[in-house]
Amino acid sequence: MGCGVSRKRESPRETKSDLSDEALRRLVGGRPGVKAVKIVAGVDVETSPWVRLKCQFGCDGYGQCLVCPPYTPTPQEMRQVLDSYQRTLLVHFEPEVTVKDTIVELEREIFLRGAWKALGLGAGPCYLCENCVLKVGACRHAERARPAMEACGIDVFTTVRKAGLPVEVVRTTRQCPNYFGLILVD
Repeated sequence: MGCGVSRKRESPRETKSDLSDEALRRLVGGRPGVKAVKIVAGVDVETSPWVRLKCQFGCDGYGQCLVCPPYTPTPQEMRQVLDSYQRTLLVHFEPEVTVKDTIVELEREIFLRGAWKALGLGAGPCYLCENCVLKVGACRHAERARPAMEACGIDVFTTVRKAGLPVEVVRTTRQCPNYFGLILVD
């Protein structure tokens, strides 16, 4: 039978991702550079309007690329998205890992294993282009470009602390920061 022709109708249970929590932990936790992975309910990921203001009035990348505000979802929009997910994966990375690249790879792997709602969020600005086209729908690297959690109004510090992972304000250049990514699963 060709594409689009079905022999029998599958039940939603048969077509749903078979990725158990343990399978997700093994898949993500086994990746080089991953320090820890926590499964967090979408409702437990914190959002707040002040986070977006920190981008606008604290980051020179504001408005400079399509994965930064004002082009990203507002905290209210992100809250609605997060509330539609039962599980997210909060991933703690080693400092030398390129968080966004790894998050995109993991998102794809999780998607291909049946979690069709998989979507990754990274950390920090986009470095894929020297100058962004700044035209919605015209990203040169849409398959790899992902917004940072904070660009979508996610309070990373509160979310990470609630999950029991370490995070501190970096006060000196000698202090090693903690890097996190988030994968919305299902």
